[in-house]
Amino acid sequence: MSTPTSLDLPDGVRRTTISTSRGAFAALEAVPASGVCDRDAALLLPGYTGSKEDFLAILDLLADGSRRVVAIDMRGQFETPGARESDGYLASALGADVAAVIEATGAKHLLGHSYGGLVARETVLAGVRGASFTLMSSGPGALTGARAKELRAMLSALGVRDGTTPDRAALAAGIWKLWQARLEPQAVTAGVPAPIVAFLAERMLGNDPHGLVLMAQHMLTAPDRTAELARLSGLPTLVIYGENDNAWSPAAQETMARRLGARRVCIPGAVHSPAVEAPATTADALTHFWDEAETIAARRPAKTAVMPLRGLAVRAGAGSVLPVRLPLRAVRRKPTRGAPGARRSWMILAPRKVVWTIVHQTLRQT
Repeated sequence: MSTPTSLDLPDGVRRTTISTSRGAFAALEAVPASGVCDRDAALLLPGYTGSKEDFLAILDLLADGSRRVVAIDMRGQFETPGARESDGYLASALGADVAAVIEATGAKHLLGHSYGGLVARETVLAGVRGASFTLMSSGPGALTGARAKELRAMLSALGVRDGTTPDRAALAAGIWKLWQARLEPQAVTAGVPAPIVAFLAERMLGNDPHGLVLMAQHMLTAPDRTAELARLSGLPTLVIYGENDNAWSPAAQETMARRLGARRVCIPGAVHSPAVEAPATTADALTHFWDEAETIAARRPAKTAVMPLRGLAVRAGAGSVLPVRLPLRAVRRKPTRGAPGARRSWMILAPRKVVWTIVHQTLRQT
């Protein structure tokens, strides 16, 4: 599990709740010290057994790039309420949750860490497109290798086998035993400070037991959807991971990046949690990628809208062109029909979100 090195909130970071059409989500929100957000907002999703606190070390660094950054607990994680039904933990349902958070926050950049990456891709494949998409320490499909073996052992220890799952109370008791017998001793042996160990216990026990089981099962069976993602055109994508990642291998993530045609960043010295293990390097890579993605988005041809030209009266001969400069791109003008000498309104096609220059022309025969 990702283990934050500190629980102190950096300047400009606060705890909050994001209210959406699909419920409330516990969050950490970071804003620039100036309070001015000139850049597009970003949404960060944690991994399995993780939480929003896994991003504490980079939130203020990312906000320094003049953008609002929000990290959440997904459905059933730590401080966000669990789903009422098991279907609420389907990948598609979790992806819909993320889409609702995006709508509520206006986030344009989406990042998923580890299991959060599997969820984030569901959101993107469902048609939610922003300025960029980042997979951090995540893979093309199901978890394999030693980490998959550990996950299967955990499910077995909780009594999940042969398609049967214990009730909520039994699962909660099993998770507590698992924490005491395995996870807590591992943290203590690794030298994790006592306050952080206490937090890890609170977080582990705060997870919805059924959510832990269903998310684990998804991680072990998730299909490879890389080809589907690769068919999405025009979405800047980043694959970022630690050089010593022990979940999805660096080689697997490099191959995924190549299949996606994505930018790839390997963080030196990091393992599975670059945001914790190398926060400055990770934040710098993300900021540069997001800034570049916004530049690319700004260069895209804007959509057009039809608006009537009304207002300024000028005189012109039939067939003449008005010597009026319109601050519009790709303008096409079409006069309305009318008798000679009648007042006609010009129609134009121009990008949305522009300052409309209004012209009304009086035509008369010469």
